[in-house]
Amino acid sequence: MKKDAIICEDIVKSYGDEEALKGISLRVPEGSFFALLGPSGCGKTTMLRVLAGLETPDAGTISIGGKTFNDESTFVPPEKRNVALVFQDYALFPHMTVEENVGYGCKCKSNKCDRVEEVLELVGMKGVKDRMPHEVSGGQQQRIALARALASDPDVVLLDEPFSNLDEQMRVRIREDVRDILKQAGVTTLFVTHDQEEALSLADEVAVMFDGKIAQTDKPWNLYTQPATHSVATFLGEANFIAGTLKDHIVTCELGELPCEQDVNGEVEVMFRPECVKMEACEIGTATVERFVYYGHDSLIEVRLKSGTLIRSRFMGLHNPYKEGTKVCVTLDSPVVVYPSPYGCPHFPSQFAGVGKELVFD
Repeated sequence: MKKDAIICEDIVKSYGDEEALKGISLRVPEGSFFALLGPSGCGKTTMLRVLAGLETPDAGTISIGGKTFNDESTFVPPEKRNVALVFQDYALFPHMTVEENVGYGCKCKSNKCDRVEEVLELVGMKGVKDRMPHEVSGGQQQRIALARALASDPDVVLLDEPFSNLDEQMRVRIREDVRDILKQAGVTTLFVTHDQEEALSLADEVAVMFDGKIAQTDKPWNLYTQPATHSVATFLGEANFIAGTLKDHIVTCELGELPCEQDVNGEVEVMFRPECVKMEACEIGTATVERFVYYGHDSLIEVRLKSGTLIRSRFMGLHNPYKEGTKVCVTLDSPVVVYPSPYGCPHFPSQFAGVGKELVFD
């Protein structure tokens, strides 16, 4: 079983009256690629700076690589943490060559040239070592900043929104390369991002953060399919919500009686992803197709249920199989997730109880 490379317990950080971190606890396994995901202003960059030693927490403990860096009586300065931080703008020295920039990160001067060659080769930048930073592309600058971080042989690499300065096409390619490089190097990595796709596609584990707190930490698949709260569900991607009543792991709603793993009885919000919604043209259908949107890689259909609730379905396909106004029967091919309803179920007509039992779940 892997040890935890980073252990944070109850980290608190305030700026005047504003509390940026409200008791953050994290555990990052050794050698993992870990994402801290959240909207702008949630405190994720503050957390990164606290880990790097650039900010001092007001309370809590931090251990990295088995060494305590922060507690009630301890503060280890950043230069003694063996933690490398790659900034959002790369922070390369403009007056130094690529080789000199990378060499700046070396601890041991005796084998400096060997280490520089090694990390430049690792990141695929050996051929540009004599160039200046402005003479290479944004993606290459990202690799150089990464090489400089790895040159110090750190216990942990911290990445601050590492791909936000790249155009979309380059961002997809570079982020996969960066993950592969860091995995090959075997270094524990924590990166912060506001991009859900980035976090879910790259990370071994993701912590979702709102308003200075961790809302949920889990594997990407579990986060997406079993979000702990309404907020996590909507932040991670498109989500449909309808009202229902849950009893004994069966939720009764407008789409019928659906299985649910959660053990919460009473009025609930029923959540399901658009890609789980299936439909078929049906003369007795009570739902109506309202809109079709084509995105290239997939398509979206908006459907109005009999109650007036609008739900979305995503599917792979080049053509719209349904015209606007088509009556359809709606089914799901995945179990649903529910949340205790904060408002009751005013939009759940009693006449829908017991219908739709033909729904099949794979």
